[in-house]
Amino acid sequence: MSGDVGQYLQSVRKRRGFTQRELAEMSGVSLSFIRKLEQGERDDARMETLRRLAVALGCPLTTLLGPAPTPPASRDGALWEPTRVAIAAMEPIENSDSSGTLAGSLAAAVQLYHDNRYERLAQVLPMLIDEGRAAEPVIRSRILQLAGSVMVQTRQLRPARIALEQSVADAERTGNAVDSASAIVTLCWLMIVERQFDAVRELATRWADRIEPRLSVATEREISTWGWLLLRGSAAAIRDNRPDEADDMMRLAQAGAVVMKRDVSGYQDYWTRFGPATVAMKRVENAVVDDQPDLALRLAREVPAGLRPTSDNRNRHLLDVASAHLELRRPDNAFEVLRQLSIEAGPWLAEQRLARDLMGRLIAERRTLTAEMRHLADLIDLEY
Repeated sequence: MSGDVGQYLQSVRKRRGFTQRELAEMSGVSLSFIRKLEQGERDDARMETLRRLAVALGCPLTTLLGPAPTPPASRDGALWEPTRVAIAAMEPIENSDSSGTLAGSLAAAVQLYHDNRYERLAQVLPMLIDEGRAAEPVIRSRILQLAGSVMVQTRQLRPARIALEQSVADAERTGNAVDSASAIVTLCWLMIVERQFDAVRELATRWADRIEPRLSVATEREISTWGWLLLRGSAAAIRDNRPDEADDMMRLAQAGAVVMKRDVSGYQDYWTRFGPATVAMKRVENAVVDDQPDLALRLAREVPAGLRPTSDNRNRHLLDVASAHLELRRPDNAFEVLRQLSIEAGPWLAEQRLARDLMGRLIAERRTLTAEMRHLADLIDLEY
């Protein structure tokens, strides 16, 4: 969290003509916390707390945020060092005839990513990146898109940006707008993590307009790419306290999902899925961000079963469900969701900052911990 947040908060509050006490009453944030935040005594405000303040002040969340903070390093930083080195050295060379072989290797690496087999992925990804230097631009772009996604997932944002910017550049060399837009989708994910909400809204909207399909005749890949751009734009808008914009983009994405009828392979044949279940899960996420836990759980019950969204989207959805339970003071329900995730997707869960936040809040409310709680806290490397 930027140390300037308290200064921004104080400046906006005064411009709006509110006292600290009035802001506390309107936002539901304690008066003592607002005072400490403005005085620089606290710099650990959660995003949901800042968003409540932004809603009360009637301003975008980005108004209260300074530059994006440097995230904590992945706890397995050494594991990914060869990947970071390979990304830094990724300079395209003259094409070879290896693209056909690399496409199969890339598909296998993506499956490792979705299966949360990070140790094996960390072994094969540097070699894939190196071999991709001589591949056709579209294959090289997709390799770097995978590498960038891994870096975002493990909170290594500088190499993520290097990889994804090169991925976009390579995709644009193909002359295929859908290839380029697919790389933009992942770049938008990074930018959301970096809290560049305005930039994501502009970028996602511009590209969605550029590739907007005729739903009656469009291919599944075209609809999926367009739909994911809208989901990214909606995610940025809701985080920036622009719920109307978020709803508009979500409705358009939902229209595309209705045409798809099922969750199918997405903007790349093997990369992700788009369809009714995925969009329904993203509606739950928006409700959680918008501080509507009741709505989030109601929407969660409406997520279609058996439509096979990708594991990372499904896992993130379950974290949102746990968060909604915790907001409604249902700690046992929240812990059960986290416990199940630890069994099914332990390596993925260990990299999630939201999981640490939720578990920290659960522990703070209990006098003693069960053995399962202690195990989960160790798994996600929760600080004492």
